[in-house]
Amino acid sequence: MNKVFLVFGTRPEAIKMCPLYRDLKKDSSLDVSCIVTAQHREMLDSVLRFFKVVPDYDLDIMCHGQTLTGITNAVLSGLDKIFEDDRPGLVLVHGDTTTAMASALAAFYRRIPVGHVEAGLRSFDMYSPYPEEMNRRAVDMLSALHFAATPLNVENLKKEGICQDGISVTGNTVIDALRYSYSENYSFSDPFLSKLDFNIPTVLLTCHRRENLGDSMKDIFTALKEVMERHPEIQCIFPMHKNQAVRNIFKSVGIETDKMHCIEPLDYPDFIHLMSRCKVILSDSGGIQEEAPYFGCPVVVVRDVTEREEAVEAGTVLLAGTKKDNVKKALLTLLEDSSVYEKMSKTTNPYGDGHAGERIRDVIVKWFSRAEEFC
Repeated sequence: MNKVFLVFGTRPEAIKMCPLYRDLKKDSSLDVSCIVTAQHREMLDSVLRFFKVVPDYDLDIMCHGQTLTGITNAVLSGLDKIFEDDRPGLVLVHGDTTTAMASALAAFYRRIPVGHVEAGLRSFDMYSPYPEEMNRRAVDMLSALHFAATPLNVENLKKEGICQDGISVTGNTVIDALRYSYSENYSFSDPFLSKLDFNIPTVLLTCHRRENLGDSMKDIFTALKEVMERHPEIQCIFPMHKNQAVRNIFKSVGIETDKMHCIEPLDYPDFIHLMSRCKVILSDSGGIQEEAPYFGCPVVVVRDVTEREEAVEAGTVLLAGTKKDNVKKALLTLLEDSSVYEKMSKTTNPYGDGHAGERIRDVIVKWFSRAEEFC
């Protein structure tokens, strides 16, 4: 039964799973369906439209004030009903979201094999990022197939006793998404960005993680404020997360300059093309650590730990932590030390060549033909 279900529910998952969905659909031996949980709704839908992916099932679970427990319950019950009536031979989940964890668990309860795309990432701190570190460890425990982006991810899996026969190094599908999406002649759909002068050195800010809410986030924003006061020639763009707590913390810092541009969250194509035109990115995002090196844009990572050690080792990101003085020092280094900036901006991206989806497809086809040989 060569039926494959891809399950995802957030914008970052959709960005990384839609290219894979398109690659899997190209193989006539596979019966491929897409299930979305809509853990995120509006931002998920915009990515689906961009990649021209129409879900076969939509759980539509998003609600106001949703909790991790609520998301988990809704995904478990919703998928269980689908699996009862339409049982696949393999369920593919991505990364470390609560959707991924609950989907893998729902498949496990029905004794359906799971494939984990972007397997083996580890921060080795259960509460940073929270709840992602626990989610991805749980998914790896429940999976039969592990699609690791890098050799380091493979080593993490092997140390945890994961059967090596089920592990494949594929690269990261986020690079597939960039190959599909990026155009040198792109015109922004966002009216503000379409008029912005990118000859001015531009810093892109993204900040949203649960573990950074509070004093850490205030420190990050304060560091940026002091850097902009020291370098009035730079401009900063902040696509603000919908979380009102993030917006309130930013407002409390009071960055008073007309070069601090706060805008609403961007559609995926606008966002990646914004990244491509920035000098530096200041972020607590995981995906940006993978995407930015594609454009030669250095990233200051405002987290205490990262599961993307390949980027640190390759020199494409600086892990600054969240303390004000450390964040400020890292930003100033990239703005003021041209030798450091030059080295970081020309480092090879460690996350693959943009053909991860094809490799994953080949493994799945082979697995269906001789599944009994895998763990």
